[in-house]
Amino acid sequence: MKVELVTSLKRQATKTLAELHDTKEPVLITEYGKPSAYLVDVDDYQFMQNRWAILEGIARGERVISEGTSLRHDEAKDKMSKWLK
Repeated sequence: MKVELVTSLKRQATKTLAELHDTKEPVLITEYGKPSAYLVDVDDYQFMQNRWAILEGIARGERVISEGTSLRHDEAKDKMSKWLK
């Protein structure tokens, strides 16, 4: 992963963005020697957001199962039938 000082990013934003698009490698932006932000390609960011949504859905499902509040298939189908008409 590339590390870039925020001051360097300010001076060379176009160059840094071009490298980011070419390599698809995230850039860690630092301020005062400490990590501040990541600069990532738009497609990579959207991919991560989609993956995060899937993982959240799985976690919700696991929580429902562990709480014992899940529905059997026929119960879920009956509940959903009013929206599927």
